[in-house]
Amino acid sequence: MADGTNRVGIDPITFEVIRNALIAATDEMVLSLRKSAYSTNIKTRSDFSTCFFDAQLRAVAQGFTQPVHLGSMVEQTPRAILDFGPENLGPGDVIITNDPYPSGVHLNDISLISPVFAEGELLGYVANIAHHVDVGGGAPASVGAFREVFQEGVIIPPIRIVEAGVIVEDVFRLLLAQIRSKHETGGDLRAQVAANNTGVRRIQSLVERHGRETIVRTMDELLDYTERRARAELAALPHGVYEATGFVDTDGYTDEVVNLKARVELRPDGVTFDMDGCDPQRRAPVNSTYAQTFSACAYAVKCLIDPDTPVNDGFYRLITVDAPKGTVANCTWPAPVVGGWETQTRLVDVIFKALLPSLPDRLPAGTKAMMCHAGFGGIDSVTGEYYCFLETFGGGYGGRSRSDGPDAVQTHGQNTENAPIEETELNYPVQIARLSLVEDSDGAGKHRGGLGLRKDFRFDRPTTFTVLADRTKAGPWGVMGGFAGRPAEYLLIRDGVETVLDPKSTVDLEAGDVISYRTCGGGGYGNPAERAPADVLQDVLEGKVSETRARDVYRVALTSDGRGVDEASTNELRRTA
Repeated sequence: MADGTNRVGIDPITFEVIRNALIAATDEMVLSLRKSAYSTNIKTRSDFSTCFFDAQLRAVAQGFTQPVHLGSMVEQTPRAILDFGPENLGPGDVIITNDPYPSGVHLNDISLISPVFAEGELLGYVANIAHHVDVGGGAPASVGAFREVFQEGVIIPPIRIVEAGVIVEDVFRLLLAQIRSKHETGGDLRAQVAANNTGVRRIQSLVERHGRETIVRTMDELLDYTERRARAELAALPHGVYEATGFVDTDGYTDEVVNLKARVELRPDGVTFDMDGCDPQRRAPVNSTYAQTFSACAYAVKCLIDPDTPVNDGFYRLITVDAPKGTVANCTWPAPVVGGWETQTRLVDVIFKALLPSLPDRLPAGTKAMMCHAGFGGIDSVTGEYYCFLETFGGGYGGRSRSDGPDAVQTHGQNTENAPIEETELNYPVQIARLSLVEDSDGAGKHRGGLGLRKDFRFDRPTTFTVLADRTKAGPWGVMGGFAGRPAEYLLIRDGVETVLDPKSTVDLEAGDVISYRTCGGGGYGNPAERAPADVLQDVLEGKVSETRARDVYRVALTSDGRGVDEASTNELRRTA
């Protein structure tokens, strides 16, 4: 063991075998869910996560498909079990929930939870959470600028969906009746059940191999071991209190920014986050639940410590989050929450902005820091069924002290993959007319920010399309003299005429219309005039930076053929900068 101690008499080899086997069980749940899901968003983009809790409702192991679920599952799953009543659960049962109040996230993220019995007694629970392509509500894909949570889709309190291994058909049919994409959603729900079944079998086989008592004692030691390792990591950080502010550009109904504030206290015995100063919650899709905000804070801490440190209750017990109720960082019923992940992701950026002066070599400049949802749907003229599609897009990551920010990536807890063009065009009535980087969208710097992504959807029939995104007023911030990245744009192109869309809006499209997403670039790190001329030349040759920008911003002149650096002119440009 890393710290050389073992307080419960488990030998180090057995400890490591069981520790990794528990993680492997949640990872196998990931594979089961991904392989059996129907929707692109789950089977291809991997918008889901898995976890195992012990009988005391402590997180023991997590399968990290999506880091945004780091803390949200830890908040939601235990509360759902307590609300349902653990005494009401038997072998083969599964409960389902997506209720954001008091401990959930937005409605699209549906959780399924199963008890694990071993040697005739309750050992713990396996759970998975997955973003469904539609849960009903006011627009296809269940994303939009809604005023109340009731408009966002079906709300599911903790209820039994599987009893003794058999799906409760009445409940299953009732849920699907509220949802547009019945075929995909039905398949995805069954895939979630299968994933939990896989987790239950793997945990039970672990008990058969090692015995219940050994597993329980090892889990106790694992949590304490994790706490010791996390404390050792925190002890090495620069202790103090750090603050920063930021904002979400619009709320979807007004042009007023949504102000965010984070105060972070780093101590050797834990980290406290204070969100006092965030705006009051709004009747608009920008409210983060407490579970989402806790997840942002947990993710930020995880980024600061050894990546090999396990993530379980031993880690979470060192994190305290104070988020006043009734604010956009801890909204209360019946506030809409569909865009809560947009605010949650921006909070991570604010936290990093607060900590960056004390950790300049470890944290980036501002990043995309939004989920950037796109959702559309309509009636399929061939099958007569309702289809729904949902995707989130990458953007520029912030420059770092020693390297550029990656281009067109998901950021701050997002780990979803891009929806492949071929799969999208095969299954939905849309053509991807363009997929490229956005030239000159980088935040200039000694180490530039990553470029934004452009993706154009062309529709051959009337369709309802929703943009649920941000970053149109200001691009991600630069640091140490670096420039901000270019803001995002969302456009409707009809008959060749471009119309700028609000970043939180739903539009009815005509045949031939194009929706163009052009996401923001990442912020730059350091003075652009200090960027290596050879790196600027490479950016120009790759079509990432124009010659004009190379000269005017990076102060690098190219030769007449554009294939090399004019060193004399570059030296003069930089001398007079």
